[in-house]
Amino acid sequence: MCSWTAAESDMVVKNRLVGFLLWQSILSSLIFLAFTITIVSWRSATAIFVSFFSFHLSQLLFSVSLSTVLSPQPKFRRILPVLLTAAAVSGSLSAVSFCGFNGRVGFKGFASGLFYASFYVYKRRWVLQFPIIQRPLFFSFKMGIPSAIIRALKLSAAAYLFSVLLLVFLPHHFSTDLKLGNFFTQHIISYAACFSMFLCWELTHHLHQVLHTKRFIFAPPKGSAAAETNPSEPLLATLEECSPASPLKYLAYLDLCMVCENNVDYWRRAAFFEETGETYKRVAAVCLRPLEQLASKLVQGFECSSDDKIFSISDQLQSPTNPRQNSKCHELVNDFQVYTWSARALASLTSRSRKEDRFGVAQLSGSNAAAISTLIACLLAVETLMGKKISLQPSHQLMGAFSTKSATFSTGRRDVRTGKRRDDPLYSKAYAMADVLRTSIYGIVSAFHHEMLNSAKAGLLEKDWITSSKPPFGTRELLLQKLHLFLDFQAS
Repeated sequence: MCSWTAAESDMVVKNRLVGFLLWQSILSSLIFLAFTITIVSWRSATAIFVSFFSFHLSQLLFSVSLSTVLSPQPKFRRILPVLLTAAAVSGSLSAVSFCGFNGRVGFKGFASGLFYASFYVYKRRWVLQFPIIQRPLFFSFKMGIPSAIIRALKLSAAAYLFSVLLLVFLPHHFSTDLKLGNFFTQHIISYAACFSMFLCWELTHHLHQVLHTKRFIFAPPKGSAAAETNPSEPLLATLEECSPASPLKYLAYLDLCMVCENNVDYWRRAAFFEETGETYKRVAAVCLRPLEQLASKLVQGFECSSDDKIFSISDQLQSPTNPRQNSKCHELVNDFQVYTWSARALASLTSRSRKEDRFGVAQLSGSNAAAISTLIACLLAVETLMGKKISLQPSHQLMGAFSTKSATFSTGRRDVRTGKRRDDPLYSKAYAMADVLRTSIYGIVSAFHHEMLNSAKAGLLEKDWITSSKPPFGTRELLLQKLHLFLDFQAS
């Protein structure tokens, strides 16, 4: 947990969990009432009340299990037994609540729950997907209702066929002899119950995603004493001390990115540039740390492949013979959201420091050079993973950023086999990360273009904009060469 403070951190999680369970119960009640009125209106009031109670109990079981397994990281957690058991029991109890107590009905609900949980795990839907655009809760939830209904229809049809096929292998006492009319009626009611149950689960999943990915503002109220003295402490404490897989840490990076990019919370961004420079150093450090870790993990993955050959992404996808290498390279997939927020926040803060940094703390602390160096090093590592051949051009070919004859950065031959596996998460995330890094670097270069050109003409570009320490990937000469291409707006 975090020291900002443990009670406040617990309260954020607890409030969202309570809100999720409250709204989930309202959705479940509406769906149950709609099913009861349209399908089984002939039931007595007592039977409806008992069914209503048991149905809510089943939905509570599923909701709690969902809250337990959902995580912002797609690393496989020990969720299979928990989710399979909860979904199977919840499905059986829901089916009995809808259709009445019957061994055959309970088994079909049990099988439907297993089917849904298997699909859920296969699609890795336990990962919290943060939206690109933060909308009000009502509109975010409303946008997902049509897709939830369509998915519930498809899944309920497939699950119903799956449960019917399983009934063929059951003992004889599970089968029933019905007249033709009653046979069709029973199947209609059973399918409607399956659809209602899956619709509840789909809406529950969507509601959980909406509530737990909504931005949380890690700052004291504007105008309070804490806002006047140290408004950045809650955010920085969360970023520095929370565990890497904590949802709070993801929310903190999202909040930091929005503060750096948008002008709505200008007063919070202005506090980063306070006179001592300590706050800016801490902000830059929490942005640089994930990117440095990404580059280091990719380097470890490359080194594990062989001593003289670096595997491209096509080798990763076609021949994943080295589990250690694959695990390192797939870190790009596991923490992709944090890496993108870090790059965007770092680039935006560095760019805005040119006009908003009244005390020059960004330049004096060396954070600008560290930012551009780390972003370029990360980009080179990701491009290597994508299959680009990174090589250093002879110095006489590199005419300088102010020349129109700059050398083309050698990318080598792309492996066409990557086109065969575009659906692989590593492929898509690598290209998306490269786009984010290029955009971030271009943002800094555009803001400081005049200064960088003057440094290049004076031969001081490396001294002013490339950090003196060893970069996490590549060499200082390679970083300088790449920076020249960005100055010429030729990096791609």
